[in-house]
Amino acid sequence: MASHTQLEIPEKLTARRTGGKLRKEIVKHKYLYLLLAPLVIYYIVFSYVPMYGILLAFKEFDYSKGILGSPWNDFANFTAVFNNPDFWTATRNTVLISLGRLIIEFPIPIVLALLLNEISKGKLTRIFQTVFTFPHFISWVVLSGIIIGIFSDQGLYNQILVLFGADKSSVLTNGPGFTIVLFISNIWKEAGWSCILYLAAIAGINPEMYEAAAVDGANRFQQMRKITWPVLKSTAAVLFILAVGNVMNGGFDQIFNLYNSAVYQYADILDTFVYRSAFTDATGFGFSTTVGLLKSIINFALLFGANYIVTKVGKEEGL
Repeated sequence: MASHTQLEIPEKLTARRTGGKLRKEIVKHKYLYLLLAPLVIYYIVFSYVPMYGILLAFKEFDYSKGILGSPWNDFANFTAVFNNPDFWTATRNTVLISLGRLIIEFPIPIVLALLLNEISKGKLTRIFQTVFTFPHFISWVVLSGIIIGIFSDQGLYNQILVLFGADKSSVLTNGPGFTIVLFISNIWKEAGWSCILYLAAIAGINPEMYEAAAVDGANRFQQMRKITWPVLKSTAAVLFILAVGNVMNGGFDQIFNLYNSAVYQYADILDTFVYRSAFTDATGFGFSTTVGLLKSIINFALLFGANYIVTKVGKEEGL
């Protein structure tokens, strides 16, 4: 008994000293913590407090009783979701579209950054950066209107087909064609913006390393492979992990503004399925919350899985 008490006293002293150090640290940097406070409050109010809404996935929601007062329903929402064939179609589409984005879209900003780094410096580089970055600031609502106009029956695409004697084609009501439009339009809109992080990483490379490599006889490709890529690798690894953790988000804004009922079989992702379930099909908030909860759990697992794999493969890279 005596020895147990003797062990507790040093632990309490250690905890007290740690608390004292933390207090002193906060007092010492009080202005920095004051600047940080609005951001912390924002995340608590708008990100953490609303999380109690996931209770809807386990309850039979009753408007008069609210979320906390509504009765539990023994996982009835989960049963309804798993028995809904549209849920599995949306899950398949989400995974396929997201994998396509990882394989096709993810490398494009890296290649673009490497190419921009290789062109001559000065105004030309800035012009290219501005041209490639500008589409990011166009909203998907506006961009979707332009794309729908281009591929409409009297649009530019069909006018060109007719000019060359071909038959008109309705790309946006054709599943595979619609998917190709998704990838191309997203690359056009986001590749320039996404390559900014890679360009920032390249800007940190000492130019003398390139000069030394050139003196040693290394050509441009060898300099890119031995100097530029090792610097970009860590940034690419972190962005890849985040992209994998975002796999179950197929791109709601883009697809919601572009798709139609003719391509639901190919383009209906979980986010658009949740939207329709909650506001069009009136399946109830419990149903849509369950889908959202499942999607978040899968994303969470993928994020940690990708981080583990990248850390193991790349040794030091990772979150």
